[in-house]
Amino acid sequence: MSDPTVRRTTIPGLLVVDLPIHGDARGWFKENWQRAKMTGLGLPDFGPVQHSVAHNGRAGVTRGIHAEPWDKFVSIVHGKAFGAWVDLREGPTFGTVHTEELDERTAVFVPRGVGNSYQTLVEDTVYSYLVNDHWSPDAAYTMLNLADDTVAIPWPIPLADAEISEKDKTHPTLAHVTPVAPPRTLVLGAGGQLGQVLIDTLPGAVGLSRDELDLADPAAVEAFDFTGVDVVVNAAAYTAVDAAETEEGRRSAWAANANGVTALARAAVVHGFTLVHYSSDYVFDGTQDSYVEDDPLCAASVYGASKAAGDLAVTVAPRHYLIRTSWVVGQGKNFVSTMADLAERGVDPRVVDDQVGRLTFTTDLAAATSHLLATGAPYGTYDVTSTGDPTSWADLARKVFELTGHDPDRVAPVTTQEYTAGATGPVAPRPARSVLDLTKIQETGFAPVDQMTGLTAYLEGRTKP
Repeated sequence: MSDPTVRRTTIPGLLVVDLPIHGDARGWFKENWQRAKMTGLGLPDFGPVQHSVAHNGRAGVTRGIHAEPWDKFVSIVHGKAFGAWVDLREGPTFGTVHTEELDERTAVFVPRGVGNSYQTLVEDTVYSYLVNDHWSPDAAYTMLNLADDTVAIPWPIPLADAEISEKDKTHPTLAHVTPVAPPRTLVLGAGGQLGQVLIDTLPGAVGLSRDELDLADPAAVEAFDFTGVDVVVNAAAYTAVDAAETEEGRRSAWAANANGVTALARAAVVHGFTLVHYSSDYVFDGTQDSYVEDDPLCAASVYGASKAAGDLAVTVAPRHYLIRTSWVVGQGKNFVSTMADLAERGVDPRVVDDQVGRLTFTTDLAAATSHLLATGAPYGTYDVTSTGDPTSWADLARKVFELTGHDPDRVAPVTTQEYTAGATGPVAPRPARSVLDLTKIQETGFAPVDQMTGLTAYLEGRTKP
């Protein structure tokens, strides 16, 4: 059996699919929707949830130009029709037109916000629609007049002779159409050091604070209105690694990092949005030289175990990017800013030298997120850190002292055991090696920053307290 082929059009995202038909004396057969083949050819894995079939008995029946709030896969079960599509989305292609004659061998993927209309060319034409949201009488449509002179659709059967509903005759002209706004991108944890950078990096992103959506409350996640949301970026997490070893902290860590993330992954399945979630080097025990994305999870701490549980939940979402990172540095309090502050105040710190890894700057992490979303990279797990030789915390502290004009020998290297001796509270086990392999993200075309280059730039741009 031959495979379908896909043709692009002048309207971004509007794809025409040529379907092979196989027949004999008994009739014919076709694969109307074949997920593996069609997504492999570039169709979105749009997750249809409803299949509808419509029949028109007469030739000339013409449906109004409607831009629905969902993606749509339209094909002909029997007959022949003329299709016309108009881009009604905000942007430079607003008003762009594509027309195509459809029969049993042709299907079209129509992205949300693109107006679509069909005119039957023969009697007894039957349409098939796959959509990725349930039809509702309350759904808001953007509509365009069939006879609009601006788009000038060349209807094979003149509209004066066509069968058109009275409602469709009264739709506005293009000059009076309000363009369809792009689907929303939500950033959870917007107040954190990563969340702030994500909002600045992702076009049109809307940040949500914990007061607006508390990830630790699965019921709040389930009740949240995700209508019109295409991407949810979860930068919220419980990150108090040592406090997570306490009874209260353990509950909080699992609530935010596992239970809440599971609810978010479930919402991604139900509502069909892309889920971006950030993982941690703590999901590994740090006994290997380096880790790749599909290494078995083996956390040694409560925090790491809660993050690992969240990771597993995220993979259930069909459209997900799980970004695993380590040693994150952004604006606000972090290891680098603390070392720079100590250097300037004349404090000589003791820093562990038996934990090895690489820094990750929030600007780089946000850029990698934007890259994956913008390029449509395959969904899955990606390691994202800086490049360069892995270093210990003590070596990084020395470099911070050096770059800020202070004597690096003021940093005293100690072992983790020496550093934690005499601690008054619980101390979580740390991975001895937090080196993540970057091959997979680099193969998508993204080039992470070298950590020493990034460290220099960070210190030069740091706002001193």
